[in-house]
Amino acid sequence: MRGLVLGGGGLAGISWETGLLHGLAEAGLDLPATTDHVLGTSAGATVAGQLASGLPLAELYRRQADPAAQNHELVPPAETVGALFETFHQLVTEITDPAELRRRVGEFALAADTVPAADRRAVIAGRLPGHDWPAWPLTLTAVDAGTGEPRTFDRHSGVPLVDAVAASCAVPGIWPTVEIDGRPYMDGGTRSSNNADLMTGERTVLVLAPVVDLFLTAELARLEAAGQRVLAVSPDEDSLAAAGPNPLDTAVRTPSAEAGRAQGRRIADQVRALWTS
Repeated sequence: MRGLVLGGGGLAGISWETGLLHGLAEAGLDLPATTDHVLGTSAGATVAGQLASGLPLAELYRRQADPAAQNHELVPPAETVGALFETFHQLVTEITDPAELRRRVGEFALAADTVPAADRRAVIAGRLPGHDWPAWPLTLTAVDAGTGEPRTFDRHSGVPLVDAVAASCAVPGIWPTVEIDGRPYMDGGTRSSNNADLMTGERTVLVLAPVVDLFLTAELARLEAAGQRVLAVSPDEDSLAAAGPNPLDTAVRTPSAEAGRAQGRRIADQVRALWTS
């Protein structure tokens, strides 16, 4: 059994993950076609939702790399993104308990002045070629902004795919929380950028981690301690340069997709050794 973990990382992360998957497929390793379970967080939830459509990777890549094919995105002001990073840094410095940290971030998310929820949902709907859950196992992560409690969504949750993806991508302070079952949800990345430790039960786990995640090392250690074979792939030097300082900037989509594609080709043998053994 193989599990694919798609982590968070903004628009740059969406494009990089899509490019990487396409590059691997071009090298003869079609991960979506050979994966038993996909776990998506934030940007990774978008990529997972796009994979759910069944469109070929080449087409999903074109929709990231070709400016004429890219979906419409709302662009937060650069100063808002900067303020978000400063707030997170301050909270992480002050609070050591993860549950309390999520609750404080939730307070920040609920108090933020953002775009209307309907406008943001339209963007998420536009990202996804299809709006139905796939038949194969797909799990998306989010966090209750009121309680700080994590939650996962799948096709059995009774939640529309668009809403589940929107909740997982609801960056606090940038985008509005998403109401599901009467509760406000925010970005699954507020628990962990990858949530790789939720991928239990799979013998082999590949993690695509677009950004630095302080929890990832411990999560991988827990999987390995359970006897699972794991590999985490992060952006190489070229991919980091393509993403730039603001992963929510729409201008990063084409270069991030192209850099991810090239990286996927370069690391195909390394990934194949994990995936096919």
